[in-house]
Amino acid sequence: MPTSARHIAMIATVALAGSGLSGCGTINEKVSAGVSDAIPAWAGGLPADAPPRPGTAKYDEYMRERERKRLMPASERDKETNPAPGSQDAAR
Repeated sequence: MPTSARHIAMIATVALAGSGLSGCGTINEKVSAGVSDAIPAWAGGLPADAPPRPGTAKYDEYMRERERKRLMPASERDKETNPAPGSQDAAR
């Protein structure tokens, strides 16, 4: 059975599509993390109040602040998180 150029082109196309599809399963985790940060919250991305990712400078600062609040007495923590009684936020 003779091999035509059409058969060779079809085999090459299928092989190329298969290798491209297999590459989708091996995306680097840093690339996927960066792409997921770019997705808006309304489309299923991270909410605005989500903590920063580990390994960044903001994460270290976030953890220090969290530890500082953890070591603080509960009565002082409540004063820091609750607005003052005369502010506009308390009136709403």
